[in-house]
Amino acid sequence: MQLRACNRCARARIHPVMDDIRHPDRELVDAVLANRPGAFERLVHEHQRLCWHLILRMVRNPEDARELCQDTFLRVHQCLHQYRGECALKSWIGRVAYSIALRHLQRKRIPLVENADDEGTPLVESVSDGFDLEAACANAETSRHLHEAIEALPRLQRTVLTLYYLEEMTIPDIVDITGLASGTIKSHLFRSRLRLRDALETRTGVAA
Repeated sequence: MQLRACNRCARARIHPVMDDIRHPDRELVDAVLANRPGAFERLVHEHQRLCWHLILRMVRNPEDARELCQDTFLRVHQCLHQYRGECALKSWIGRVAYSIALRHLQRKRIPLVENADDEGTPLVESVSDGFDLEAACANAETSRHLHEAIEALPRLQRTVLTLYYLEEMTIPDIVDITGLASGTIKSHLFRSRLRLRDALETRTGVAA
């Protein structure tokens, strides 16, 4: 399987390689490729949370998610020699996980975009709408309602929101993982925050 170059590099029509300074990602990749004891286990340990969160948000079935996580790291092991440092290793592995989960949904004929309204999301320049998501998480009761509201989000919005807030990934990183345009990602984040704010106001009776 040939993994495509990250979007940032593909657009620039370059194929950069990490410089001579030993980058932690490059060192770990080289260790795995050299079959050093414990290297692949370390790679799995460092990136299994991302894969689990990403895949579970997409497929919504824990049993399927566990199997797809295993498939992801098997594919990573098979294709790691293709990694050239064109993006962060976390983004590269996330792209593998996203592709595997997406194929799973396609086989089951489950759409990633669940309705025409989400597919036609207008572009925005900012993800902020004045709703303080972090502050909402600080209160235990509000946090419970928030997580219930997140589970009710459309599949793609839920996935992008998880990458941005839970995994603390940048918009360019999410572009690399999903292949979506940055404006589309910002729009999904903006609309998901609006939905969460409205859901919290409905559940708690307090303006968020």
